[in-house]
Amino acid sequence: MILIADSGSTKADWKILHTSGEVTSQSTRGFNPFIQNSEAIEIGLLEDFDESLEKSKAEAVYYYGAGCSDDYRNSIVEIALKKIFPNANITVNHDLLASARAVSGTEAGIACILGTGSNSCLYDGIEIIDNVKNMGFLVGDEGSGSHIGKELLRGYFYREMPKDILADFEKSFPEGQRGILNRIYDNPKPNVYLASFSKFLSSHQGHPYIQHLVFKSFDEFIRRHVLKYDGCQNLKIHFVGSVAYYFKDILEIVLASYDLELGYVIKKPIDRLVEFHQKIATK
Repeated sequence: MILIADSGSTKADWKILHTSGEVTSQSTRGFNPFIQNSEAIEIGLLEDFDESLEKSKAEAVYYYGAGCSDDYRNSIVEIALKKIFPNANITVNHDLLASARAVSGTEAGIACILGTGSNSCLYDGIEIIDNVKNMGFLVGDEGSGSHIGKELLRGYFYREMPKDILADFEKSFPEGQRGILNRIYDNPKPNVYLASFSKFLSSHQGHPYIQHLVFKSFDEFIRRHVLKYDGCQNLKIHFVGSVAYYFKDILEIVLASYDLELGYVIKKPIDRLVEFHQKIATK
């Protein structure tokens, strides 16, 4: 039995490849080793996994996760997974590699993540060869759900929202400014809470104020990340993540303003990852 996981900070998608050839799916909460330690990851996964999953029969686990950007962070996840799947070979990689393999396959391209957080890379068809360092939600994550969520809240707190948007916002979030601040600063996953405001943005994306806010966030992502890669004008720019998926029209306009070619835009890479690993296994 082989398990493949694609995990963001909010949710993780798992595919189980059984020896019979059957492929089944499970979902668990997501994790980020910059925020959670090994014990928290282990406890969370044990709570979320279906009890019918025979963990001791796992031969290999391929885990692609948010925040798995260096050996130290990867080891935090690896320790947790090894306790859950004691007989499996554990491979932990960045979710950015999962996205690149899913959207670009064996072709060179630029792969980007726009979900709860954001990231990007230059991919040569096999591995990541360049990455503009992502600084996380506190000071970076341009173009992400947490970033546009912060921009929306700034508009609310700084009295910049148009009256019609403000009225809808206050109906949707009756806890008011004090309640929102409490939920940000008392929250173990503030980035996830900030990203939750992207749902409000999506439901109002026809409004010029919202369009401008999202455009500005995407534009900052393109300028600070994508344009830094050599040859970006001659490569397709692919995107993975719910924010990219639901705001695809605005994303396409931003890319066109820089004469960049939009490639695939998908919500989740997990199904394409299964195809990738099945091909690898047959070689």
